[in-house]
Order: sequence, then C-alpha cells, then structure tokens
Amino acid sequence: MNNKVMIGMSGGVDSSVAAAVLKKEGYDVIGVTLKIWSDEMCGTQPERGCCSLSTVEDARRVAFKLGIPYYVLNFQDIFKENVVDYFANQYIKGRTPNPCIACNRFVKFGSMLEKAVSMGIDRIATGHYAIIEKDPVSGRYLLKKSVTDKKDQTYALYNMTQYQLERTLMPIGRYDKETVREMARDMGFHVAEKPDSQEICFIPDNNYGAFLQSIAKRAVKPGKFVDTKGNVLGEHKGIIYYTVGQRKGLGKSFGKPMYVVRIDAERNVVVLGEAGEEYSIGLIASDLNWIAFEKPDKPITAKAKVRYLAKEAEATISPLEDGKVCVYFEKPQRAITPGQSVVFYDGDVVLGGGIIEEQINRS
Repeated sequence: MNNKVMIGMSGGVDSSVAAAVLKKEGYDVIGVTLKIWSDEMCGTQPERGCCSLSTVEDARRVAFKLGIPYYVLNFQDIFKENVVDYFANQYIKGRTPNPCIACNRFVKFGSMLEKAVSMGIDRIATGHYAIIEKDPVSGRYLLKKSVTDKKDQTYALYNMTQYQLERTLMPIGRYDKETVREMARDMGFHVAEKPDSQEICFIPDNNYGAFLQSIAKRAVKPGKFVDTKGNVLGEHKGIIYYTVGQRKGLGKSFGKPMYVVRIDAERNVVVLGEAGEEYSIGLIASDLNWIAFEKPDKPITAKAKVRYLAKEAEATISPLEDGKVCVYFEKPQRAITPGQSVVFYDGDVVLGGGIIEEQINRS
C-alpha cells in the first residue's frame, strides 16, 4: 500500500487530532469533509452539530494549520438513500434504526473508502474511538474496544469488513477524550474545547416526529394503545412517535408507569406494559456481519449489547438455518428493540453483530 491516507474531518476535536497524529507518523494526509446535507437543512442545525454551517470552516482551518490538502466531497445522494430514507422507512414500519450504524456502513467505510481508492489513496482514517489490529494467529483483522469504555465506539462499527479494516486507520483509539483535548490544546487547535455533537445530524431540533411526518410517503395515522393482554387503553398519535422502552411522552396518563413493549405496524397498535414487562429474555437477529471469525456453525457464548448505551450481558448465540441467529440472555434485558443492533464481544474484541428482528419473551 502507498503512504497516502484520506481522513474524514468533521470539524471536531477527535478527527482534528487524528489528522495531526497521522501526519506526525509520516503519512501523506488528505483531509476531506463529506457534505451529506442540503444547504437548507444545514441552516436548521445547532452550531455544534455535524451539519452546522461552521463544520467545513472548522475542518478547513485545522487542515490549513497542519499544512495538508483539504476537500469537500458531495455525498448527499448516498447519505439520503442509505441513511435518511432508511431511517424514515424503518420508523414507519414500527422499528427504531440506528442511523450512525448505517452511515458508518454505507457512507464512511463504504463510499468514502471507494472514493479514496479511486483517487489512488490506499487508506482512510477517522476519529473514532476504537482499535484495529491484525491477529497474527488467524491473519484476520480485529476490531477492538478503545482504551476508555466511556468513549468506545465499536458498537457502531461492527459492520466493518476485513477489506475495510485492512485499509482503515483509527489513530486516537488508544487515547482517552481528555488526552485528545489536551493534545489539541498543545497544537493550538481552535476546536480543542468544541463540545461533542449529541443530535442526529439530519433531524432539525432533534424532533424525530416532526421530521418523519414531513417526509413520510403516506399519512401517519392515530391508532390504539393496548396492554399486553389486548385491552384497549386509549389512542396514540402515530407509531413514528414511539419506541420500545419509552415511558415519557406517551401523551396519556394511565395512573401508573406504563412502557412501550412492542409496536405492531401492521395493526397500527402500540403495546404498553407495566414495569418489568419491557424486559425480554432473547432476540432474533439478521443481516449479520462477523469480524473475528467466519460465521459460527454452532452455539457460542459471548457478551451482547443491545443498544449503544446498554451494558453488555452474558448470552448464548445460536445460528439458525436462514442465516439469522437466536440470542438468549442469562438475565432478561430491557427494551430489546427491533431495528436496533445487537453486537457481540469477547473481552475487548468485537466478534460481530446484526440487526434485531424481534424479541423473544417467556411463554
């Protein structure tokens, strides 16, 4: 491989420091910002959001300070098709997708890598908190947790292929956030104190419902709240406004805490349960990607994580004939949500992961 590396620069402190580390290590670094938003959408975002008007200017200033080339690449169509449209379609089906996982899969480590290779650049890099290593025994590339659990981002990276891992650098995976900020201060980067973006970048004001209603291809209709026995409890305003595990914002008082247990898009029904009923013992997952090995041909035990902020839990993962897996947990897990991802770990190594299709509940 050649010494060239294209780094995605978001205008934040992580990717800025990652670019600096790569240059210090002797790489021929080319900085790029992926334009994934329309100018109209960009103007609706908060200044610290990754779609804000200041993003390109912040990244450009860092690139200038480092003395590296910098470009803005138009990925709007790719992002809309693979992230925005996917997000909306899944919500309309009563599922709760993770748009960051879709973006990493199709945009950053898919299309950006393809673009880099087409330009004669053999590697890409990002400011993710994760570590990529080659296993000397198996010869496979491994995705491993960063040195700090607080910022570890491997949950959103489980779709990476061996080809992508071989050609990707993540220079800050062995640093914690405060060290990265200190490095930025030492280098005089104006983004050293820039706060992390917490919002989904394409949703103005973080208002999911309004955004989904505005782009829905069919009308969002009210329906019924029912309990787990099928009794009607009231009316909901449309399934796009709810997600499994939700307690607040149901728009109705039930005299006791009630949680969204399931969403039945076919019947336009939101199933509510009392405290404890939002827990499930297992799940079925599809669209699997395995990193540490080829797909398993027999049950394995590992730790599994059912959402980004969830804790890992002991589980048994059993392959099914249709390419899916059945996952049973030692202890019931809260709010297992169709559309979210389940990611499997062995210590700090990511084994793989997939999309949650359905919950498994005790009969």
